[in-house]
Amino acid sequence: MLSRVADSVYWMARYVERAENVARFIDVNHNLAIELSETGAEQWAPLVYTTGDADEFRARYDSFSRENVIDFLIFDLRNPNSILSCVSRARENARTIREIISSSMWEEINKFYHLVREAGRSQEIWQQPYDFCTQVKLSSHLLIGVTDSTMSHGEAWHFARMGRLIERADKTSRIVDVKYYILLPDPLTVGSSFDVVQWSALLKSADALEMYRRIYGRITPFEVAAFLILDLDFPRSTHFSVIKAMESLQAITGSANGTFRYRSEQRMGRLRAELDYTSLPDVIQQGLHEYIDEFQARLNEVGQAIHEDFFAVKPDRPASTAARTV
Repeated sequence: MLSRVADSVYWMARYVERAENVARFIDVNHNLAIELSETGAEQWAPLVYTTGDADEFRARYDSFSRENVIDFLIFDLRNPNSILSCVSRARENARTIREIISSSMWEEINKFYHLVREAGRSQEIWQQPYDFCTQVKLSSHLLIGVTDSTMSHGEAWHFARMGRLIERADKTSRIVDVKYYILLPDPLTVGSSFDVVQWSALLKSADALEMYRRIYGRITPFEVAAFLILDLDFPRSTHFSVIKAMESLQAITGSANGTFRYRSEQRMGRLRAELDYTSLPDVIQQGLHEYIDEFQARLNEVGQAIHEDFFAVKPDRPASTAARTV
């Protein structure tokens, strides 16, 4: 298939997943703010830092109020990672590949886009973002279901799944980091009922509370982190996401297990192997925040390698040949 088509399918899926996960960031922060009865900058500023957009925020807003942070993360088109920006870009990518995706997919992306755009006209969202965040998550889930049931599971579908899962792996790790960043544990509260409430809010925002309780029962910080990062079966864990993304990459390249033809396969294979043989004590020894930082850096390297292997125009080739096949 043409590299421009693969690129559009891949980023369409990544942008939809990114929009969903920004909604999850806001959701977890809103839940924690309710528990803490706080609405000020001390509660909302770390959310912008965690998403990596603090410099852009400071350039346009004078304070980290809840209203400013919500506007920046949901509606600000100047922020490339806002929900509206992500859904708009997903829609534009989908528009360029109408011949590849199904009509049902195009309809759902359009509905998603108009849902987000119209939400800015409601004043309720500034005080109660929960309902909107839920609608964003459900719209993303619906689009994933329509994609899986109406799109042939060939190369294009694998590029979409790979993009979605790489984005999910990154953002799930950041959701865990939200708790670390926003509420750096006080030794007096670690293990208390207050601490449990905070970690429960985190699990709820990842739709993971019920599955976690079936496995672990009692909520403890490190077991929550282990579940969201290392679990082999939960579909939002970083480990599960990397495994399935690797499967799609191998389906695209045709490489057998244990072999690689592209640098992206090599980097993703190494990352998966490290996750396969990482234990909770390893994470504790390194430090949760430090482990997540390193994981995100490695995942970014995988994404860059995918771009170079499949989407980038080679410098020794004229622009007219940019639509190469993969």
